[in-house]
Amino acid sequence: MEELKHECGVAMVRLLKPLEYYHQKYGSWMYGLNKLYLLMEKQHNRGQEGAGLACVKLEANAGEEYMFRERATGTGAITEIFAAVHAHYKDIPRERLCDPHFAKTRLPFAGELYMGHLRYSTTGKSGMSYIHPFLRRNNWRAKNLALCGNFNLTNVHEIFREITSTGQHPRQYADTYIMLEQMGHRLDREVERLYRECETEGLKGMAITEAIEERVELSNVLKRCTPLWDGGFVICGMTGSGESFGMRDPWGIRPAFYYADDEVMVLASERPVIQTAMNVSAEDVKELNRGEALFVSKSGRVKTVQIIEPKELKACSFERIYFSRGSDIDIYKERKRLGENLVHPILKAVDYDLRHTVFSFIPNTAEVAYFGLQEGLNNYLNRKKKEWIADRYERMSDSELEQILSMRVRTEKVAIKDIKLRTFIAEGHIRNDMAAHVYDITYGTIEAGVDNLVVIDDSIVRGTTLKQSIISILDRLHPKKIVIVSSSPQVRYPDYYGIDMSRMNEFIAFKASIALLEDRGETNIIKEVYKKAKQQQNQPDNTIINYVKEIYAPFTDEEISTKMAELLTPAGTHAKVEIVYQTLKGLQASCPNHPGDWYFSGDYPTPGGARMVNEAFIHFMEEEYLFKNGELIMEN
Repeated sequence: MEELKHECGVAMVRLLKPLEYYHQKYGSWMYGLNKLYLLMEKQHNRGQEGAGLACVKLEANAGEEYMFRERATGTGAITEIFAAVHAHYKDIPRERLCDPHFAKTRLPFAGELYMGHLRYSTTGKSGMSYIHPFLRRNNWRAKNLALCGNFNLTNVHEIFREITSTGQHPRQYADTYIMLEQMGHRLDREVERLYRECETEGLKGMAITEAIEERVELSNVLKRCTPLWDGGFVICGMTGSGESFGMRDPWGIRPAFYYADDEVMVLASERPVIQTAMNVSAEDVKELNRGEALFVSKSGRVKTVQIIEPKELKACSFERIYFSRGSDIDIYKERKRLGENLVHPILKAVDYDLRHTVFSFIPNTAEVAYFGLQEGLNNYLNRKKKEWIADRYERMSDSELEQILSMRVRTEKVAIKDIKLRTFIAEGHIRNDMAAHVYDITYGTIEAGVDNLVVIDDSIVRGTTLKQSIISILDRLHPKKIVIVSSSPQVRYPDYYGIDMSRMNEFIAFKASIALLEDRGETNIIKEVYKKAKQQQNQPDNTIINYVKEIYAPFTDEEISTKMAELLTPAGTHAKVEIVYQTLKGLQASCPNHPGDWYFSGDYPTPGGARMVNEAFIHFMEEEYLFKNGELIMEN
């Protein structure tokens, strides 16, 4: 219903044979470049603010470029960067362009190692300088480093302090850039260690270079850098000499999958993307384990190494609910279960009156949960039919039996998103009026004043679209009651691991809880939480408690949902409006292998998360609440 800014997406392709091999077998030396395009395009949902790619050409001669990069901003960035790559080839005669040896020796981006990135800003910063991959250049091929990732770190200040203590002077204060400098520094030390080792062995000149490039161990670099990283991440990198890696955080917060055979290794943020691009089964695609890294050496040897000890599994549940492609076999089943688990609270909301209730969904990510809800409702109705028939079988007339058997769950496509409509008008009231027409409805699907209307969405986070558009539009059908259903639980807390949810006042659940405390004259709780959060500001991360939980503690989920419905129902709405959310237990039962639920529970997987949620609450108090209420900011 209301678009969240997704996590970023990553893709890697490492060809394990010479370019001639792919030209002979697949008809083009561009096999790797084409696979990277597919992997990126199939993950377009993960990054619509920019995209970039990097390429390494193995065994380039001295004086020849061996590392290439292309980046672009905007929703059309993927098309733009690949068009820019192919623009290098437009004036090449066909016979030359079809010659893999010519391509290998003369053409840019004709390499064996490719890395791609799709960006969604999670920090509010945008522009070309923030588009991955980032590059760190050096005259030694092995010291060149390209880096990209799907991540947010919560302790950039610590990493910054660590690298400046070694004498470095970073030019930017951004997590990707600081990580690049940190890893680049350790890569330099690794290469220098090998240089001294080779000198001791009596090697000289290019023999030293070749030995270093064969022996360099990126695992040594990662083992020195990653213990300091607090956050969710999948980091991918490659050196100018052809070493490459992809690593997943020790909590398993962010996802990464890979496939390898004797021809190619590919890595991506989502499993079905690899299945489609490589035409392989789900069983062929492996998930990168917590704290594990996948490496491909310059010689093409593929291996995995445990870089850091796995922490408690906290794989992101929002991946399963919303972000990842629903074509994944397991995600599809989980989203259906999310819908099925909502059957009983929905039936309670419509007073079990299926005869006068129509079910629909908000296009289009909630569609799979809607299918699960349908199945659950049909199963419920079939059980009820069986009970009714068994109870009255001996005295039931044919017409009564026919009436029972003809009962069905009423489903309609009620809401339609008008993708042609663009709310580009800036003026407030006029813009709001335009926004109210982004969705359209199917007239004639509801019996006015008689039917209930149940509409399921995958998540209700801010509630903006509900208030500005959805509820008013649905009310035009004149239902007796509108029930808005979220297949995920109430989103109460910001995310700090790669999704654009960072401010407390963005969440309708938070607004509702603050309003309830004000209604009940318990604003002392709000101020007490602020005081506790302030007292923790200079404490070590591992001692910090998420005191924001106390804002929600006085209320049941149902009380908060009721207040949300009150806040989000536009003036003039005729139908009664109720909001039904998934429970935490329902989420856990539906997605048992992805217990990362900090958005809903406030149980952050890393120490930095608790620190940052308290900071977000302090910001809310000092920038909005205390000033709104005419109060002075309390001293520490």
